[in-house]
Amino acid sequence: VQRYGVRGVGYLWAKSRSMIRSMTGYGKATGTIGNRRYTVEIRSLNGKQLDLSVRMPSAFREREMALRKLVGAELIRGKSDLSISYEQDEGESRSQLNAPVLKAYLEELRLLAQLEELPLVDPIGSALRLPDAVQQTKDEVDEQTWSALDALVQEALAAFNAFREQEGRALEADFRQHLDSIAAVEADLDPLLDARLERVKSRIHTHLEEVMQRGRIDENRFEQEVLFYVEKMDVSEERVRLRAHLALFHEILQGAPGQGKKLGFVAQEIGREVNTLGSKANDAEVQRLVVGMKDDLEKIKEQVLNVL
Repeated sequence: VQRYGVRGVGYLWAKSRSMIRSMTGYGKATGTIGNRRYTVEIRSLNGKQLDLSVRMPSAFREREMALRKLVGAELIRGKSDLSISYEQDEGESRSQLNAPVLKAYLEELRLLAQLEELPLVDPIGSALRLPDAVQQTKDEVDEQTWSALDALVQEALAAFNAFREQEGRALEADFRQHLDSIAAVEADLDPLLDARLERVKSRIHTHLEEVMQRGRIDENRFEQEVLFYVEKMDVSEERVRLRAHLALFHEILQGAPGQGKKLGFVAQEIGREVNTLGSKANDAEVQRLVVGMKDDLEKIKEQVLNVL
């Protein structure tokens, strides 16, 4: 702040590209593996911690923990979903006849028909409707399929991160606008605070004249009264800290992804200084400017919740 000034604090972030990312994201990848068309989708919404839900075919469950670790490392935090699905080829059959069971059913049906002297109509159709006559084929996932699926997950993650970065640029632009607005208002306080001091001096001088003979005001007493009120209403320390917090907010924006919590802490510190400025304002015009600063700060706090 001392080097660049309050209005020039934007230089701190203009020198490098922001790494801010939104917590909200979406990524999708599709590809053909064998005779199936696979789709991988990754979604994420705001959340304090990582809450990852995984949906995938049962044949992939043995790799679920590895996929959770891979995707979780990129998501970091947020309420998130990983979905893996595929479209089955029309010529692909997932069912097969259970020949031993079906044969046993047919023999029992024939025997029962003979014993009861009943005609046996459509024995195969009857047997097929009995339990376990038809069984589902078990998917076998080979290493080539796993490798291709991992590549699809990586592709979806790349699209997901690109989405987050795009949203992050919009968030950063919004942060800059409101931070610059607060900095501009803080700089505009100088003439108002000077005018407030002159009004305090005039008011104290008038009060002393009312209780003392005109022209015989004790200058030492007058200076003491002015000093008392100046110290009581002095906001120079709050302004210095406010400038430092604004500069720190800009600096954190340039850090590695995952600045959301830090930005939230700094926003709280900015709020403390702005609130103190308001409580010490003792001036309608200064209070009006402080209200504008609070409005900008509330918008910053709302958007910080969207930062990864």
